[in-house]
Amino acid sequence: MSLYEASIRVKHECPYREISERHPDLTIREWPLSDCQVLEITSETTPTEELLEEINHLGTVLHESEDDDGYHVVTQSCLCSLEESVIDRFEEHNCLYQSPTIYRQGWEHYTVVAFDGEDIRELLGDLRADREIELLSKTSISETQVPHSMLAPANQLFENLTDRQLAALQLALESGYYERPRKTSLRELAGKTAVARSTYEEHLRKAENKLLTNAGQFLRLVTATSTSDPLRVEETRQAERAAD
Repeated sequence: MSLYEASIRVKHECPYREISERHPDLTIREWPLSDCQVLEITSETTPTEELLEEINHLGTVLHESEDDDGYHVVTQSCLCSLEESVIDRFEEHNCLYQSPTIYRQGWEHYTVVAFDGEDIRELLGDLRADREIELLSKTSISETQVPHSMLAPANQLFENLTDRQLAALQLALESGYYERPRKTSLRELAGKTAVARSTYEEHLRKAENKLLTNAGQFLRLVTATSTSDPLRVEETRQAERAAD
């Protein structure tokens, strides 16, 4: 199975892109979460009053510093200004988005991974219909490992898990339930909560099932470039030893 990694840059109406256009020495990196974005903003020069005012309007400032390397700030912003995201288009064409999005000199830079080169071509055709876009690179990664940057965003891994399911999973993990040998039991875990054992177990099993389902697309990427099945190799070795 072949994998393709593509880097593209896009221009369309977006407040972050527009800020990077007004301030060419600025770089904005965006990590989308389930209900907000974390923005890392860097500049090699001292920020102007105009830029500082724009940054303050983006959201809550989590960190800010300035030294010999330049200006650096991290903010958390809401999603309300980023409707009809380009990322939604990626999913429609079976392309997996790799964060962060980088905004630089009036362009948005994206990296995607696809299982089929045709999916990338169709994505580009779709995007060109209503915005300026350039394909910067397209590389086959069929003979190499999936890049280490291909990390599953946490919000996608834990998508659709309820607060109770997340709490049940966290308690089990922190109590050593998944260690070998196990350091606790379902009865002991449930005893630390205000619910019956059967209820706690239901929350935990549903959390495990949803987590594995959500991780499935990333597991597929990790194993796609493998040239052998290690489980079948082990079965073959066992059969050979038995024959001897």
